[in-house]
Amino acid sequence: MTRQLPLDLAGPPSYGRADFLPAEANAAALAWIDRWPDWPGPASVLVGPAGSGKTHLLHLWAERAQALHLHGGELDHLQLASLLDVLGTARHVALDEADAVADRPNAEQQLFHLYNWLRERGGSLLLAARAAPARWPLRLPDLASRLRAAAVAEIGAPDDALLSAVLVKLFHDRQVTITEELVQYLVRRMERSLSAAVVMVDRIDRRTLADKRPVSVKLLREMTELGLGEG
Repeated sequence: MTRQLPLDLAGPPSYGRADFLPAEANAAALAWIDRWPDWPGPASVLVGPAGSGKTHLLHLWAERAQALHLHGGELDHLQLASLLDVLGTARHVALDEADAVADRPNAEQQLFHLYNWLRERGGSLLLAARAAPARWPLRLPDLASRLRAAAVAEIGAPDDALLSAVLVKLFHDRQVTITEELVQYLVRRMERSLSAAVVMVDRIDRRTLADKRPVSVKLLREMTELGLGEG
């Protein structure tokens, strides 16, 4: 069979409120985002496994708070003067992959400066990480004490209902026809994370385009046997 080379038609992820799928696993974290600015302290932390929706929640809050969006790894390449240049007049910061600063002396120092700077301005800092700060191997005691005092909102692993809804939306976004039977077939066999769902749908879409055939149990079985969603 002649296979067609599929084009990469998938656009960038959309982080709007309408694109967020509320579920039991993320209810507490979503409620905490909606509670802002009525937070008890300058910093809060979203904690959850990879692909649980932390970045989406960060974007929702950043839009609401008009916050600057940064990544933890970026702080290791900054000094105080350059950090202040990046911050400009911002009073609120959303820091994704915040645990990337741990065990990096300069990054920890810059996060410490960032925390204090926002607190002095009456601002807010929302961090996202896979584990709570108490489990980060922080070297800077002052930073560790501040982050461990921050409120933590946890996101659990997605349940079947959320995984199903995410799969339906991802297929719909790619204009791929999928039945409830096929969605449930995938849910029973997939890694339980939203990031795995994104990878899975991408590979299924590419396979259907290359083979010029619709999604079917046979196709999904073939891909599952080959390691669907892996590597």
